[in-house]
Amino acid sequence: MNSNLANILRPKSLDTFIGQSHIIGKDKSLYKLILKKEIPHLFFYGKPGTGKTTLSKIIAQESGYEFYNFNATSLKIEDLRKIFKTYENSLLKPLIFIDEVHRLSRTQQEVLLPIMEDYKAIIIGASTENPFFSLTNGIRSRAFVYQFQSLNYIELKEVLLKAIDYLDIELDKECIEYLILSSNGDARALLNLLDFGYKVDSNITLDSLKELRVISIGDGVSSSASHYDITSAMIKSLRGSDTDAALYYLARLIDGSENLDFITRRLVIFASEDIGNANPNALNLAVSTMNACNKIGYPEARIILAQCVVFLSSCPKSNSSYNAINTALDYVKNNSSFKIPKNIQDNHQGYLNPHNFGGYVKQKYLEKDIIFYKTNNIGFEKTLTEWITKIKR
Repeated sequence: MNSNLANILRPKSLDTFIGQSHIIGKDKSLYKLILKKEIPHLFFYGKPGTGKTTLSKIIAQESGYEFYNFNATSLKIEDLRKIFKTYENSLLKPLIFIDEVHRLSRTQQEVLLPIMEDYKAIIIGASTENPFFSLTNGIRSRAFVYQFQSLNYIELKEVLLKAIDYLDIELDKECIEYLILSSNGDARALLNLLDFGYKVDSNITLDSLKELRVISIGDGVSSSASHYDITSAMIKSLRGSDTDAALYYLARLIDGSENLDFITRRLVIFASEDIGNANPNALNLAVSTMNACNKIGYPEARIILAQCVVFLSSCPKSNSSYNAINTALDYVKNNSSFKIPKNIQDNHQGYLNPHNFGGYVKQKYLEKDIIFYKTNNIGFEKTLTEWITKIKR
């Protein structure tokens, strides 16, 4: 083959697109808008190989827009202005696709604002990171943001079967399993491995696939069992303070060559979500574990992981901070915004500095009294609650 298999088999229409049914299922709003050629400005984010660029190209084709592909890291404002000028007196519109959109500078975003406002072009951005916090309020208010999910086993198998049919080859069950499981929801990675496995020898073997991809990409897998199930079991064992069970599942992950970044990220999340201020040192140790493991690597990283798991399992547990932010977010999403009291606005009119009153002074911080945080009074969290209660007296 002279061309990349992933490009050859790239879907050209909505009907052949695989995955993201939560966004473009036939009963979904975006799907209906595409069919009506009423395209809003869009920002897609998610893991590699989930179809962000492909869907953007399909939208352009279905809607009759010229597709222009840019990357935010090398995007020049002058290039954008040339395109906009070309279509200045045209009934046609360009579709500007910007990869790594979270890297757009403020200046670049300001150039896009009037274009988005008047719909002189359709802007679609893509990123592996959530671009929400890097985009200005003006950009966010003019667009919709969608998260792309990793393709599941069934969806990846559908991609693989199309590729097998295209290549006119046969694969045994072990090869199929390895191609799917080691690709971690990434359709492009699956097709690339198959592509180069075929270029080595049209009679593809499991050994040749493993030579090309020694360790699974992204978050990894542990044998044929779902790494998510094993990781979930480890986290639940930590939450239940069963140290031996947590170590067993950690060993399963290590034995399956699980990606260190994947394990340590989940330990950091657990330290904050399930321990929190019951023992603030848990988060410090988990973050230190993440940094140390990613520098040292296997096999020595196993020792650091074990130390962290034993500590987290033995800590007192509290999810009060986790519950508090979820309650606050739910309130913000479903209620109108409070006005910020004048005494704590940026100009500081009437602001009372607690440092000038021995560490605490009563004043208005919210327009309306509301409680999000409810302490569990566990471990150091109890000490914090006692201190707050004391100073407010």
